[in-house]
Amino acid sequence: MDHPLSDLIEAKIAQAMRDGDFDDLEGAGKPLPPEDDPENALINRVVKQAGGAPEFVLLSRELARLRTELRETGDRTRRQEILKEMSMMDVRIALAKKAFR
Repeated sequence: MDHPLSDLIEAKIAQAMRDGDFDDLEGAGKPLPPEDDPENALINRVVKQAGGAPEFVLLSRELARLRTELRETGDRTRRQEILKEMSMMDVRIALAKKAFR
């Protein structure tokens, strides 16, 4: 069964081809790069282009922020809270890395 918008999509592509929108594209005539996850290649590319990152990368950024806050904080109570958050963050990063593979 075709997608309900297939005809519209095909018409838009044909018009873009007639208008030369696909001429001189970067990488034209070259093979596509190898893909580790072909089933999710499109969504992975869209997420990457939109500035997204795997969960473990985002968590690592948060861990770096916590480390900076820890260095700059003199309050003992807050330092203990940060250390607890950091230890939990380490576990979350490990789990996210495992899930990513």
